[in-house]
Amino acid sequence: MIAALFVETDGVYFGLPDIDPWDETRDARLYAGPWPVIAHPPCARWGRYWGGGPSASYKRELGADHGCFRSAISAVRKWGGVLEHPADTYAWSFHHIASPPRNGGWIRAGDDIGWTCCVEQGNYGHRARKATWLYIKSKDRPRDLKWGKAEIRDKVKFDEGFRSAEERRRAVRTGVCQRLSKKQRAATPIEFRDLLISLVRES
Repeated sequence: MIAALFVETDGVYFGLPDIDPWDETRDARLYAGPWPVIAHPPCARWGRYWGGGPSASYKRELGADHGCFRSAISAVRKWGGVLEHPADTYAWSFHHIASPPRNGGWIRAGDDIGWTCCVEQGNYGHRARKATWLYIKSKDRPRDLKWGKAEIRDKVKFDEGFRSAEERRRAVRTGVCQRLSKKQRAATPIEFRDLLISLVRES
């Protein structure tokens, strides 16, 4: 069995015979073993707009996720498994995990427990590149993944709907992500889910 922590209700981890999904109603912070985990802790308070962005009615606190990331990384370190978070997350440095190279490849996480890497979910079925950092508990270096930039399936057309130079610049940085809904951006593709499951089984 593998416990899937902080996952979407009725999402891609539900309905699998060997996966125990923990959505918001179960509160994954309470997970106490004994199986290895795949952890998707919330990232809103750890990313570029952790403060809420320019239109926020009040400024949030960096890392104020009610202990979700701390419990997720603790579960991986204790029970085994893998954790994923957006590339460049502040959670890595806050929890003393080495920042992986952007072009891919596993490196030691710096805690004598795990390995970390950067991989683009676009190489595993996501509509956007969606650069992602992984942390895995493993004695040996995990197998190579599909490293480097993903090929974008949905090209952004700059002649459709961009009203300012800033929108154009943002589209160049984020690609099709600019046109996806929040739910579409957050979704875990089946192929990427299967990759994480296989990495846990191999570790």
